[in-house]
Amino acid sequence: MLEQNSSLALGSPRFADPSLARLASEHNVLAAWGAAFLSLATNAANDVSGDFAVGLMATDGSTFLAVDRFAICSLCYRLRDGQLHFAARADELADTTTEIDPQAIYDYLYFHVIPSPRTIYKDIYRLPPAHYALFQQGQLTVAPYWVPSFNEQSGASFDELKDEFRQLLQSAVATQIGGSKPACFLSGGTDSSTVAGMAALASVEKVATYSIGFDAQGYDEMAYARLASKHFKTEHHEYYVTPDDLVRSIPSVAAHYDQPFGNSSALPAYYCAKMARKDGVSKLLAGDGGDELFGGNTRYAKQMVFGWYGGIPAALRDSLLEPLSKLPLVSKIPLVRKAASYVNQAKVPMPDRLMTYNLLHRLGVENMLTPELLVQVDQQSPTHQQRGVWATGSHTDSLVNRMLAFDWRYTLADCDLPKVVGTTALAGVKVGFPMLDDRLLSFSLKLPAAYKLKGFQLRWFFKEALRGFLPDEIINKKKQGFGLPFGTWANRHPALKTLATDSLYSLSLRGVVRPDFVQDLLTQRLPEHPGYYGEMVWVLMMLEQWLAAKAPRFSLIR
Repeated sequence: MLEQNSSLALGSPRFADPSLARLASEHNVLAAWGAAFLSLATNAANDVSGDFAVGLMATDGSTFLAVDRFAICSLCYRLRDGQLHFAARADELADTTTEIDPQAIYDYLYFHVIPSPRTIYKDIYRLPPAHYALFQQGQLTVAPYWVPSFNEQSGASFDELKDEFRQLLQSAVATQIGGSKPACFLSGGTDSSTVAGMAALASVEKVATYSIGFDAQGYDEMAYARLASKHFKTEHHEYYVTPDDLVRSIPSVAAHYDQPFGNSSALPAYYCAKMARKDGVSKLLAGDGGDELFGGNTRYAKQMVFGWYGGIPAALRDSLLEPLSKLPLVSKIPLVRKAASYVNQAKVPMPDRLMTYNLLHRLGVENMLTPELLVQVDQQSPTHQQRGVWATGSHTDSLVNRMLAFDWRYTLADCDLPKVVGTTALAGVKVGFPMLDDRLLSFSLKLPAAYKLKGFQLRWFFKEALRGFLPDEIINKKKQGFGLPFGTWANRHPALKTLATDSLYSLSLRGVVRPDFVQDLLTQRLPEHPGYYGEMVWVLMMLEQWLAAKAPRFSLIR
Protein backbone atom coordinates (compact mmCIF):
# COMPACT_ATOMS: atom_id res chain seq x y z
CA MET A 1 0.00 0.00 0.00
CA LEU A 2 1.18 3.51 -0.83
CA GLU A 3 1.23 6.03 1.95
CA GLN A 4 -0.89 9.14 1.66
CA ASN A 5 0.98 12.10 0.18
CA SER A 6 1.75 15.33 1.94
CA SER A 7 2.10 18.47 -0.15
CA LEU A 8 5.41 19.19 -1.87
CA ALA A 9 6.98 22.10 -3.74
CA LEU A 10 10.13 21.79 -5.84
CA GLY A 11 12.29 24.22 -7.77
CA SER A 12 12.44 28.00 -7.63
CA PRO A 13 9.06 29.40 -8.71
CA ARG A 14 8.68 33.15 -9.16
CA PHE A 15 5.16 34.45 -8.52
CA ALA A 16 4.05 37.43 -10.61
CA ASP A 17 1.38 38.36 -8.05
CA PRO A 18 3.13 40.57 -5.42
CA SER A 19 1.06 39.18 -2.57
CA LEU A 20 1.98 35.60 -3.50
CA ALA A 21 5.64 36.54 -3.94
CA ARG A 22 5.61 38.14 -0.49
CA LEU A 23 3.95 35.07 1.01
CA ALA A 24 6.61 32.83 -0.52
CA SER A 25 9.38 35.07 0.79
CA GLU A 26 8.04 35.63 4.29
CA HIS A 27 6.63 32.13 4.90
CA ASN A 28 7.35 29.45 2.32
CA VAL A 29 6.65 28.46 -1.26
CA LEU A 30 3.96 25.95 -0.31
CA ALA A 31 2.00 28.69 1.45
CA ALA A 32 2.10 30.76 -1.73
CA TRP A 33 0.98 27.81 -3.84
CA GLY A 34 -1.85 27.12 -1.44
CA ALA A 35 -3.07 30.70 -1.64
CA ALA A 36 -2.75 30.66 -5.44
CA PHE A 37 -4.83 27.49 -5.72
CA LEU A 38 -7.43 28.82 -3.27
CA SER A 39 -8.01 31.94 -5.37
CA LEU A 40 -7.22 30.74 -8.90
CA ALA A 41 -7.95 26.99 -8.84
CA THR A 42 -6.49 25.33 -11.96
CA ASN A 43 -5.11 28.68 -13.14
CA ALA A 44 -2.75 28.77 -10.16
CA ALA A 45 0.36 28.14 -12.28
CA ASN A 46 -0.51 30.46 -15.18
CA ASP A 47 1.51 33.45 -13.99
CA VAL A 48 4.30 31.57 -12.23
CA SER A 49 7.71 31.54 -13.89
CA GLY A 50 10.93 29.68 -13.21
CA ASP A 51 11.36 25.96 -12.65
CA PHE A 52 8.83 24.29 -10.38
CA ALA A 53 6.72 21.29 -9.52
CA VAL A 54 3.94 21.43 -6.96
CA GLY A 55 1.65 18.85 -5.41
CA LEU A 56 -1.06 20.25 -3.13
CA MET A 57 -3.45 18.41 -0.85
CA ALA A 58 -6.29 20.93 -0.48
CA THR A 59 -8.56 21.17 2.55
CA ASP A 60 -11.60 20.19 0.43
CA GLY A 61 -9.98 16.82 -0.35
CA SER A 62 -8.91 17.69 -3.87
CA THR A 63 -5.33 17.30 -5.15
CA PHE A 64 -3.65 19.77 -7.49
CA LEU A 65 -0.40 19.15 -9.41
CA ALA A 66 1.53 21.36 -11.82
CA VAL A 67 4.98 21.55 -13.44
CA ASP A 68 6.79 24.39 -15.18
CA ARG A 69 6.60 25.12 -18.89
CA PHE A 70 9.56 22.91 -19.79
CA ALA A 71 9.17 20.30 -17.01
CA ILE A 72 12.60 21.16 -15.64
CA CYS A 73 11.14 19.84 -12.39
CA SER A 74 9.46 16.48 -12.73
CA LEU A 75 6.28 15.24 -11.08
CA CYS A 76 4.78 11.76 -11.43
CA TYR A 77 1.42 10.50 -10.25
CA ARG A 78 -0.51 7.30 -9.70
CA LEU A 79 -4.21 6.85 -9.07
CA ARG A 80 -4.75 4.03 -6.60
CA ASP A 81 -7.35 3.10 -3.98
CA GLY A 82 -9.29 6.28 -4.70
CA GLN A 83 -6.30 8.52 -4.00
CA LEU A 84 -3.94 10.43 -6.28
CA HIS A 85 -0.38 9.76 -5.15
CA PHE A 86 2.48 11.88 -6.47
CA ALA A 87 6.26 12.11 -6.28
CA ALA A 88 9.17 13.67 -8.12
CA ARG A 89 10.27 10.28 -9.48
CA ALA A 90 8.30 7.44 -11.05
CA ASP A 91 10.19 4.79 -9.08
CA GLU A 92 9.11 6.41 -5.81
CA LEU A 93 5.52 5.47 -6.67
CA ALA A 94 6.31 1.87 -7.64
CA ASP A 95 6.18 -1.12 -5.31
CA THR A 96 6.81 -4.84 -5.63
CA THR A 97 3.51 -5.37 -7.45
CA THR A 98 4.07 -2.65 -10.06
CA GLU A 99 4.59 -4.05 -13.55
CA ILE A 100 6.94 -2.84 -16.28
CA ASP A 101 4.95 -1.52 -19.24
CA PRO A 102 5.90 -3.19 -22.57
CA GLN A 103 4.52 -0.18 -24.45
CA ALA A 104 6.97 2.03 -22.56
CA ILE A 105 9.82 -0.22 -23.67
CA TYR A 106 8.69 0.16 -27.28
CA ASP A 107 8.40 3.92 -26.86
CA TYR A 108 11.90 3.99 -25.38
CA LEU A 109 13.35 2.14 -28.37
CA TYR A 110 11.49 4.54 -30.68
CA PHE A 111 12.45 7.80 -28.95
CA HIS A 112 15.49 6.66 -26.89
CA VAL A 113 13.63 8.13 -23.92
CA ILE A 114 10.11 7.54 -22.62
CA PRO A 115 8.10 10.70 -23.35
CA SER A 116 5.51 11.91 -20.88
CA PRO A 117 2.84 11.12 -19.90
CA ARG A 118 3.89 7.46 -19.98
CA THR A 119 6.58 6.08 -17.67
CA ILE A 120 8.28 2.69 -17.62
CA TYR A 121 5.72 1.52 -15.04
CA LYS A 122 2.14 0.56 -15.77
CA ASP A 123 -0.37 3.04 -14.30
CA ILE A 124 2.32 5.55 -13.24
CA TYR A 125 2.40 8.73 -15.30
CA ARG A 126 4.59 11.81 -15.63
CA LEU A 127 2.94 15.22 -15.84
CA PRO A 128 3.81 16.77 -19.24
CA PRO A 129 5.39 20.23 -19.38
CA ALA A 130 3.06 23.20 -18.76
CA HIS A 131 0.32 20.85 -17.53
CA TYR A 132 -1.72 20.61 -14.36
CA ALA A 133 -3.63 17.71 -12.85
CA LEU A 134 -6.70 18.06 -10.66
CA PHE A 135 -8.16 15.14 -8.73
CA GLN A 136 -11.53 16.13 -7.32
CA GLN A 137 -14.51 14.05 -6.22
CA GLY A 138 -13.00 10.92 -7.75
CA GLN A 139 -12.35 12.50 -11.15
CA LEU A 140 -8.88 13.16 -12.59
CA THR A 141 -8.34 15.96 -15.11
CA VAL A 142 -4.97 16.49 -16.81
CA ALA A 143 -4.70 19.48 -19.14
CA PRO A 144 -2.30 22.22 -20.25
CA TYR A 145 -2.40 25.50 -18.34
CA TRP A 146 -0.22 27.14 -21.00
CA VAL A 147 0.11 26.64 -24.75
CA PRO A 148 2.71 28.66 -26.68
CA SER A 149 1.24 31.46 -28.76
CA PHE A 150 3.58 33.07 -31.28
CA ASN A 151 2.85 36.75 -31.92
CA GLU A 152 5.56 37.86 -34.31
CA GLN A 153 6.45 41.51 -33.80
CA SER A 154 6.66 43.74 -36.84
CA GLY A 155 8.25 47.15 -37.06
CA ALA A 156 10.96 46.78 -34.42
CA SER A 157 14.45 47.47 -35.70
CA PHE A 158 17.21 44.89 -35.48
CA ASP A 159 19.23 47.15 -33.17
CA GLU A 160 16.29 47.54 -30.77
CA LEU A 161 15.72 43.80 -30.68
CA LYS A 162 19.44 43.13 -30.26
CA ASP A 163 19.71 45.49 -27.27
CA GLU A 164 16.63 43.99 -25.65
CA PHE A 165 17.89 40.46 -26.27
CA ARG A 166 21.32 41.09 -24.77
CA GLN A 167 19.82 42.71 -21.68
CA LEU A 168 17.43 39.79 -21.22
CA LEU A 169 20.28 37.30 -21.60
CA GLN A 170 22.43 39.00 -19.01
CA SER A 171 19.49 39.32 -16.62
CA ALA A 172 18.53 35.66 -17.09
CA VAL A 173 22.07 34.50 -16.35
CA ALA A 174 22.37 36.81 -13.33
CA THR A 175 19.11 35.40 -11.94
CA GLN A 176 20.46 31.86 -12.17
CA ILE A 177 23.90 32.46 -10.66
CA GLY A 178 24.03 30.89 -7.25
CA GLY A 179 26.02 28.56 -5.09
CA SER A 180 29.58 28.88 -3.92
CA LYS A 181 30.87 30.53 -7.10
CA PRO A 182 29.59 31.18 -10.64
CA ALA A 183 30.23 28.14 -12.82
CA CYS A 184 29.09 26.93 -16.24
CA PHE A 185 29.21 23.99 -18.58
CA LEU A 186 31.32 25.00 -21.61
CA SER A 187 31.22 22.84 -24.73
CA GLY A 188 32.60 25.57 -26.98
CA GLY A 189 29.27 25.90 -28.77
CA THR A 190 27.22 29.07 -29.18
CA ASP A 191 24.88 28.53 -26.23
CA SER A 192 27.35 27.49 -23.54
CA SER A 193 29.82 30.18 -24.66
CA THR A 194 27.07 32.80 -24.44
CA VAL A 195 26.10 31.71 -20.93
CA ALA A 196 29.74 31.77 -19.82
CA GLY A 197 30.25 35.23 -21.31
CA MET A 198 27.08 36.64 -19.76
CA ALA A 199 28.04 35.11 -16.41
CA ALA A 200 31.37 36.91 -16.64
CA LEU A 201 29.50 40.19 -17.18
CA ALA A 202 27.00 39.54 -14.40
CA SER A 203 29.41 38.38 -11.70
CA VAL A 204 32.11 40.19 -9.78
CA GLU A 205 33.82 36.83 -9.25
CA LYS A 206 35.79 34.99 -11.90
CA VAL A 207 33.56 32.43 -13.60
CA ALA A 208 34.61 28.77 -13.58
CA THR A 209 33.97 26.82 -16.79
CA TYR A 210 33.99 23.05 -17.23
CA SER A 211 34.59 21.20 -20.48
CA ILE A 212 34.74 17.58 -21.58
CA GLY A 213 36.91 16.25 -24.38
CA PHE A 214 37.34 12.97 -26.23
CA ASP A 215 40.49 11.56 -27.73
CA ALA A 216 38.64 10.58 -30.90
CA GLN A 217 38.72 12.22 -34.31
CA GLY A 218 35.65 14.29 -35.09
CA TYR A 219 34.34 14.36 -31.51
CA ASP A 220 36.59 16.80 -29.68
CA GLU A 221 35.59 20.48 -29.37
CA MET A 222 38.07 21.44 -26.67
CA ALA A 223 39.78 24.00 -28.92
CA TYR A 224 36.56 26.05 -29.07
CA ALA A 225 35.99 25.74 -25.33
CA ARG A 226 39.51 27.05 -24.73
CA LEU A 227 38.87 29.89 -27.16
CA ALA A 228 35.70 30.91 -25.29
CA SER A 229 37.44 30.62 -21.93
CA LYS A 230 40.32 32.82 -23.06
CA HIS A 231 37.93 35.36 -24.62
CA PHE A 232 35.85 35.71 -21.44
CA LYS A 233 38.77 35.20 -19.04
CA THR A 234 37.20 32.30 -17.17
CA GLU A 235 38.83 29.86 -14.78
CA HIS A 236 38.84 26.90 -17.12
CA HIS A 237 38.78 23.19 -16.23
CA GLU A 238 39.02 20.23 -18.61
CA TYR A 239 38.60 16.49 -18.44
CA TYR A 240 39.04 13.91 -21.19
CA VAL A 241 36.57 11.06 -20.85
CA THR A 242 37.99 7.61 -21.60
CA PRO A 243 36.45 4.22 -22.40
CA ASP A 244 37.46 3.09 -18.91
CA ASP A 245 35.36 5.94 -17.50
CA LEU A 246 32.35 4.59 -19.38
CA VAL A 247 32.85 1.06 -18.09
CA ARG A 248 32.98 2.38 -14.52
CA SER A 249 30.06 4.80 -14.78
CA ILE A 250 27.48 3.33 -17.16
CA PRO A 251 25.81 1.12 -14.52
CA SER A 252 25.54 3.90 -11.93
CA VAL A 253 24.31 6.51 -14.42
CA ALA A 254 21.71 4.13 -15.86
CA ALA A 255 20.47 3.18 -12.39
CA HIS A 256 20.26 6.78 -11.23
CA TYR A 257 17.33 7.60 -13.53
CA ASP A 258 13.82 6.67 -12.50
CA GLN A 259 13.33 4.93 -15.85
CA PRO A 260 15.47 3.91 -18.85
CA PHE A 261 17.21 6.89 -20.43
CA GLY A 262 19.15 6.57 -23.68
CA ASN A 263 20.75 9.97 -24.36
CA SER A 264 24.46 9.10 -24.59
CA SER A 265 25.60 12.64 -23.81
CA ALA A 266 24.49 12.00 -20.22
CA LEU A 267 27.91 10.48 -19.53
CA PRO A 268 29.93 13.54 -20.62
CA ALA A 269 27.53 15.79 -18.69
CA TYR A 270 28.04 13.63 -15.62
CA TYR A 271 31.82 13.87 -15.78
CA CYS A 272 31.59 17.62 -16.27
CA ALA A 273 29.40 17.97 -13.17
CA LYS A 274 31.58 15.55 -11.23
CA MET A 275 34.64 17.65 -12.00
CA ALA A 276 32.83 20.81 -10.85
CA ARG A 277 31.66 19.16 -7.65
CA LYS A 278 35.22 18.15 -6.83
CA ASP A 279 36.14 21.85 -7.07
CA GLY A 280 33.45 22.77 -4.54
CA VAL A 281 30.93 24.06 -7.09
CA SER A 282 27.32 23.62 -5.96
CA LYS A 283 25.53 24.93 -9.08
CA LEU A 284 26.30 24.86 -12.79
CA LEU A 285 24.66 26.91 -15.53
CA ALA A 286 23.81 25.08 -18.75
CA GLY A 287 23.11 26.45 -22.23
CA ASP A 288 20.24 24.14 -23.16
CA GLY A 289 17.34 25.78 -24.97
CA GLY A 290 19.03 28.23 -27.31
CA ASP A 291 18.57 26.04 -30.39
CA GLU A 292 14.94 25.31 -29.58
CA LEU A 293 13.96 28.91 -28.84
CA PHE A 294 15.87 30.59 -31.65
CA GLY A 295 16.05 28.07 -34.51
CA GLY A 296 19.43 26.35 -34.25
CA ASN A 297 18.81 22.75 -35.33
CA THR A 298 19.60 21.67 -38.89
CA ARG A 299 16.27 19.87 -39.23
CA TYR A 300 14.49 23.23 -39.23
CA ALA A 301 16.15 24.21 -42.52
CA LYS A 302 15.72 20.72 -43.96
CA GLN A 303 12.01 20.59 -43.20
CA MET A 304 11.50 24.06 -44.66
CA VAL A 305 12.84 22.71 -47.96
CA PHE A 306 10.40 19.80 -47.81
CA GLY A 307 7.66 22.28 -46.89
CA TRP A 308 8.02 23.97 -50.28
CA TYR A 309 6.54 20.86 -51.87
CA GLY A 310 3.17 21.83 -50.40
CA GLY A 311 3.24 25.00 -52.53
CA ILE A 312 3.20 23.00 -55.79
CA PRO A 313 -0.32 22.74 -57.25
CA ALA A 314 -2.01 19.54 -56.11
CA ALA A 315 -2.89 18.54 -59.69
CA LEU A 316 0.78 18.62 -60.67
CA ARG A 317 1.83 16.67 -57.58
CA ASP A 318 -0.86 14.00 -57.96
CA SER A 319 -0.79 13.49 -61.72
CA LEU A 320 2.91 13.88 -62.51
CA LEU A 321 5.48 14.15 -59.71
CA GLU A 322 4.31 11.37 -57.43
CA PRO A 323 3.62 8.82 -60.22
CA LEU A 324 7.05 9.56 -61.74
CA SER A 325 8.77 9.05 -58.38
CA LYS A 326 7.50 5.44 -58.34
CA LEU A 327 8.74 4.38 -61.79
CA PRO A 328 11.31 1.53 -61.79
CA LEU A 329 13.79 3.50 -63.93
CA VAL A 330 14.06 6.24 -61.30
CA SER A 331 16.64 4.35 -59.23
CA LYS A 332 19.03 4.12 -62.19
CA ILE A 333 19.39 7.86 -62.82
CA PRO A 334 21.20 9.69 -59.97
CA LEU A 335 19.60 13.13 -60.31
CA VAL A 336 16.15 11.69 -60.92
CA ARG A 337 16.61 9.32 -57.97
CA LYS A 338 17.43 12.29 -55.74
CA ALA A 339 14.36 14.18 -56.96
CA ALA A 340 12.19 11.13 -56.34
CA SER A 341 13.58 10.83 -52.82
CA TYR A 342 12.64 14.45 -52.21
CA VAL A 343 9.08 13.84 -53.43
CA ASN A 344 8.69 10.68 -51.37
CA GLN A 345 9.79 12.45 -48.19
CA ALA A 346 8.05 15.75 -48.85
CA LYS A 347 4.66 14.14 -49.35
CA VAL A 348 4.78 12.70 -45.84
CA PRO A 349 2.88 15.16 -43.61
CA MET A 350 4.35 16.70 -40.48
CA PRO A 351 5.19 15.62 -37.88
CA ASP A 352 5.50 12.09 -39.32
CA ARG A 353 8.20 13.36 -41.68
CA LEU A 354 10.48 14.12 -38.74
CA MET A 355 10.70 10.38 -38.04
CA THR A 356 11.52 9.33 -41.60
CA TYR A 357 14.98 8.27 -40.46
CA ASN A 358 13.93 6.77 -37.12
CA LEU A 359 16.56 4.17 -36.26
CA LEU A 360 14.03 1.62 -35.02
CA HIS A 361 12.26 1.71 -38.38
CA ARG A 362 15.55 1.68 -40.30
CA LEU A 363 16.66 -1.47 -38.52
CA GLY A 364 13.24 -3.07 -38.97
CA VAL A 365 10.80 -3.55 -36.11
CA GLU A 366 10.07 -7.19 -36.96
CA ASN A 367 13.76 -7.96 -37.44
CA MET A 368 14.76 -6.37 -34.14
CA LEU A 369 12.00 -7.02 -31.60
CA THR A 370 10.56 -10.30 -30.37
CA PRO A 371 6.98 -11.46 -31.02
CA GLU A 372 6.55 -11.53 -27.23
CA LEU A 373 7.07 -7.77 -27.10
CA LEU A 374 5.28 -6.82 -30.32
CA VAL A 375 2.08 -8.64 -29.39
CA GLN A 376 1.74 -6.38 -26.34
CA VAL A 377 2.35 -2.99 -27.96
CA ASP A 378 0.70 -0.54 -30.33
CA GLN A 379 3.37 0.35 -32.87
CA GLN A 380 1.39 3.42 -33.92
CA SER A 381 1.18 4.86 -30.41
CA PRO A 382 4.28 7.11 -30.71
CA THR A 383 3.00 8.49 -34.02
CA HIS A 384 -0.45 9.20 -32.63
CA GLN A 385 1.01 10.99 -29.62
CA GLN A 386 3.28 13.14 -31.77
CA ARG A 387 0.42 14.08 -34.08
CA GLY A 388 -1.59 15.17 -31.07
CA VAL A 389 1.22 17.34 -29.75
CA TRP A 390 1.78 18.80 -33.22
CA ALA A 391 -1.90 19.64 -33.62
CA THR A 392 -2.41 21.29 -30.25
CA GLY A 393 1.05 22.42 -29.19
CA SER A 394 1.12 25.94 -30.61
CA HIS A 395 -0.87 28.77 -32.16
CA THR A 396 1.07 29.66 -35.30
CA ASP A 397 1.04 29.24 -39.07
CA SER A 398 4.84 29.22 -39.22
CA LEU A 399 6.44 25.83 -39.87
CA VAL A 400 9.60 26.91 -38.05
CA ASN A 401 7.71 28.00 -34.95
CA ARG A 402 5.61 24.84 -34.94
CA MET A 403 8.81 22.76 -35.02
CA LEU A 404 10.24 24.83 -32.17
CA ALA A 405 7.17 24.26 -29.99
CA PHE A 406 7.25 20.56 -30.88
CA ASP A 407 10.88 20.39 -29.77
CA TRP A 408 10.07 22.08 -26.47
CA ARG A 409 8.15 18.91 -25.65
CA TYR A 410 10.24 16.13 -27.17
CA THR A 411 13.79 17.51 -27.35
CA LEU A 412 13.89 19.67 -24.22
CA ALA A 413 11.33 18.39 -21.70
CA ASP A 414 11.68 14.68 -22.46
CA CYS A 415 15.34 14.39 -23.43
CA ASP A 416 17.91 17.17 -22.97
CA LEU A 417 16.71 18.61 -19.68
CA PRO A 418 16.33 15.25 -17.88
CA LYS A 419 19.81 14.42 -19.12
CA VAL A 420 21.39 17.45 -17.44
CA VAL A 421 19.14 17.46 -14.37
CA GLY A 422 19.73 13.77 -13.77
CA THR A 423 23.49 13.69 -14.21
CA THR A 424 24.14 16.85 -12.21
CA ALA A 425 22.02 15.46 -9.38
CA LEU A 426 24.05 12.24 -9.46
CA ALA A 427 27.21 14.33 -9.15
CA GLY A 428 25.72 16.36 -6.28
CA VAL A 429 25.40 19.64 -8.19
CA LYS A 430 22.37 21.82 -8.92
CA VAL A 431 21.77 23.18 -12.42
CA GLY A 432 20.22 26.32 -13.91
CA PHE A 433 18.98 26.92 -17.47
CA PRO A 434 19.12 30.67 -18.16
CA MET A 435 18.23 30.19 -21.85
CA LEU A 436 14.83 28.95 -20.69
CA ASP A 437 14.09 32.05 -18.62
CA ASP A 438 10.48 33.07 -19.15
CA ARG A 439 11.56 36.52 -20.30
CA LEU A 440 13.67 35.00 -23.08
CA LEU A 441 10.80 32.64 -23.90
CA SER A 442 8.44 35.62 -24.29
CA PHE A 443 11.03 37.35 -26.46
CA SER A 444 11.33 34.30 -28.72
CA LEU A 445 7.54 34.15 -29.09
CA LYS A 446 7.47 37.64 -30.57
CA LEU A 447 10.63 37.35 -32.68
CA PRO A 448 9.81 37.02 -36.41
CA ALA A 449 10.24 33.48 -37.71
CA ALA A 450 12.40 34.84 -40.53
CA TYR A 451 14.87 36.04 -37.87
CA LYS A 452 15.19 32.51 -36.50
CA LEU A 453 15.75 30.85 -39.87
CA LYS A 454 16.89 33.31 -42.50
CA GLY A 455 17.08 31.38 -45.75
CA PHE A 456 19.24 28.45 -44.65
CA GLN A 457 21.00 30.38 -41.88
CA LEU A 458 20.11 28.77 -38.56
CA ARG A 459 19.43 31.04 -35.53
CA TRP A 460 20.35 34.07 -37.63
CA PHE A 461 19.18 36.68 -35.14
CA PHE A 462 20.83 35.02 -32.14
CA LYS A 463 24.21 34.91 -33.85
CA GLU A 464 24.05 38.39 -35.37
CA ALA A 465 22.87 39.91 -32.10
CA LEU A 466 25.90 38.42 -30.35
CA ARG A 467 28.41 39.23 -33.07
CA GLY A 468 31.18 41.20 -31.40
CA PHE A 469 30.37 39.59 -28.05
CA LEU A 470 31.16 36.01 -29.05
CA PRO A 471 34.31 35.20 -31.03
CA ASP A 472 33.54 34.87 -34.74
CA GLU A 473 35.06 31.38 -34.76
CA ILE A 474 32.37 30.19 -32.35
CA ILE A 475 29.54 31.95 -34.17
CA ASN A 476 30.59 30.38 -37.46
CA LYS A 477 31.52 26.91 -36.22
CA LYS A 478 29.61 23.78 -37.12
CA LYS A 479 27.28 22.60 -34.36
CA GLN A 480 28.52 19.55 -32.43
CA GLY A 481 27.90 19.47 -28.66
CA PHE A 482 28.78 16.70 -26.18
CA GLY A 483 28.69 13.83 -28.71
CA LEU A 484 30.12 10.58 -27.38
CA PRO A 485 32.33 8.30 -29.56
CA PHE A 486 30.77 5.22 -28.02
CA GLY A 487 30.49 3.12 -31.18
CA THR A 488 34.13 3.69 -32.09
CA TRP A 489 35.30 2.85 -28.58
CA ALA A 490 33.01 -0.19 -28.27
CA ASN A 491 34.77 -1.74 -31.26
CA ARG A 492 38.25 -1.19 -29.86
CA HIS A 493 38.08 -1.32 -26.07
CA PRO A 494 37.73 -4.91 -24.73
CA ALA A 495 36.03 -4.09 -21.41
CA LEU A 496 33.54 -1.69 -23.02
CA LYS A 497 32.82 -4.18 -25.78
CA THR A 498 32.21 -6.88 -23.16
CA LEU A 499 29.85 -4.62 -21.20
CA ALA A 500 27.85 -3.83 -24.34
CA THR A 501 27.81 -7.43 -25.55
CA ASP A 502 26.75 -8.88 -22.20
CA SER A 503 24.05 -6.22 -21.82
CA LEU A 504 22.51 -6.85 -25.24
CA TYR A 505 22.48 -10.63 -24.91
CA SER A 506 20.98 -10.31 -21.43
CA LEU A 507 18.25 -8.11 -22.92
CA SER A 508 17.56 -10.78 -25.53
CA LEU A 509 17.13 -13.36 -22.74
CA ARG A 510 14.39 -11.15 -21.32
CA GLY A 511 12.51 -11.47 -24.62
CA VAL A 512 12.87 -7.83 -25.67
CA VAL A 513 15.18 -8.13 -28.70
CA ARG A 514 15.86 -11.05 -30.99
CA PRO A 515 19.15 -12.90 -30.40
CA ASP A 516 19.92 -13.01 -34.13
CA PHE A 517 19.48 -9.24 -34.32
CA VAL A 518 21.92 -8.76 -31.44
CA GLN A 519 24.43 -11.00 -33.20
CA ASP A 520 24.11 -9.06 -36.46
CA LEU A 521 24.23 -5.66 -34.73
CA LEU A 522 27.38 -6.43 -32.75
CA THR A 523 29.36 -8.45 -35.28
CA GLN A 524 28.37 -6.85 -38.61
CA ARG A 525 26.69 -3.46 -38.35
CA LEU A 526 28.64 -1.92 -35.46
CA PRO A 527 32.10 -2.65 -36.94
CA GLU A 528 31.00 -1.33 -40.35
CA HIS A 529 29.33 1.89 -39.14
CA PRO A 530 30.20 2.51 -35.47
CA GLY A 531 28.93 6.11 -35.37
CA TYR A 532 25.51 5.17 -36.73
CA TYR A 533 24.78 1.78 -35.18
CA GLY A 534 26.59 2.61 -31.96
CA GLU A 535 23.56 4.68 -31.01
CA MET A 536 21.26 1.65 -30.95
CA VAL A 537 23.84 -0.42 -29.09
CA TRP A 538 23.97 2.33 -26.47
CA VAL A 539 20.17 2.57 -26.20
CA LEU A 540 19.79 -1.18 -25.73
CA MET A 541 22.69 -1.36 -23.26
CA MET A 542 21.24 1.41 -21.09
CA LEU A 543 17.84 -0.30 -21.10
CA GLU A 544 19.39 -3.54 -19.83
CA GLN A 545 21.53 -1.73 -17.28
CA TRP A 546 18.43 -0.01 -15.87
CA LEU A 547 16.44 -3.25 -15.79
CA ALA A 548 19.32 -5.07 -14.10
CA ALA A 549 19.33 -2.44 -11.34
CA LYS A 550 15.60 -1.73 -10.94
CA ALA A 551 13.68 -4.74 -12.31
CA PRO A 552 16.11 -7.68 -12.46
CA ARG A 553 13.37 -10.32 -12.72
CA PHE A 554 11.55 -8.64 -15.60
CA SER A 555 11.01 -10.95 -18.58
CA LEU A 556 8.53 -11.19 -21.42
CA ILE A 557 9.17 -14.90 -21.77
CA ARG A 558 6.77 -16.96 -19.69
